[in-house]
Amino acid sequence: MSSTFELSGKKVFVAGHRGLVGSAIVRRLASENVNVITATRAELDLRDAGKTLEWFKANTPDVVYLAAAKVGGIRANSIYPADFLGENLAIQQAVIGAAAQTGVQKLVFLGSSCIYPKLAPQPINEDSLLTGPLEPTNEWYAIAKIAGLKYCAALRRQYGKDFVSAMPTNMYGPNDNYDLNNSHVLPALLRKIHTAKVKGESEVVMWGTGRPRREFMQADDCADALIHVTKHYSDEAPINIGTGEDVEIRELAEILARVIGYKGKFTHDLSKPDGTPRKLQDVKKLHGLGWKHKINLEEGCARTYQDFLKLNLA
Repeated sequence: MSSTFELSGKKVFVAGHRGLVGSAIVRRLASENVNVITATRAELDLRDAGKTLEWFKANTPDVVYLAAAKVGGIRANSIYPADFLGENLAIQQAVIGAAAQTGVQKLVFLGSSCIYPKLAPQPINEDSLLTGPLEPTNEWYAIAKIAGLKYCAALRRQYGKDFVSAMPTNMYGPNDNYDLNNSHVLPALLRKIHTAKVKGESEVVMWGTGRPRREFMQADDCADALIHVTKHYSDEAPINIGTGEDVEIRELAEILARVIGYKGKFTHDLSKPDGTPRKLQDVKKLHGLGWKHKINLEEGCARTYQDFLKLNLA
């Protein structure tokens, strides 16, 4: 539902401000007339509901972006299912609950496209939620995110809270996680290809067939979309945040190879899972609010590689 919310002059708390999307939100808010407040994990453990409520009472934010979460790729989700479910539920209960109790005017909860069924019709419309089984490789994270979305919806129904849920597609960009054991596909591939180039290796081994299709969105584009949603969207139904465009993982690898300057070949470890065959979001609702992405995939990968080089990783 379209609405108008005045962001100017507000005190804005970005939970998870050091992460990929959270840091992009902070960068984007620099061009708004707002007072941004943050808290490091050392200052505030968002899994602790009591401490989080105390912090909200002391700092009185008007607007909250809940970008804090325990995140990871297929391998991490498979090894640590209890952590992904339990920690995300705790963070969401603490932050959303504190926001509801302390008069926060607007909260934007960040979910994930993995909330949708594994075999949802493509592109995935927001109405596909809870219409079929989830992708097994990330269902624990997805269940936690669905719970957060529904908590926001319940608070809206029962107490009239203007809490909305945004479902970003696969994100990448500055402050991404490049750990080969726990990162998502784009940063993991980028690091693998960079390492192969530096070491003069003739091939890069990719997980799976390379045939699954994925949608990728640069984090600064996502942040811009989220600010737009804050100002112009108010409904209990989630809203997809994405580009509406996808590529095969094999195509992504080729784009990264061009950006990095790698001339070797790609081979496939077929013992590793592909995950969901395709995951493209329907972004008609977002487009209907008057917002479309600006950074294409190759440009975004080039920016990301320059950021990666500053980290001096092998």
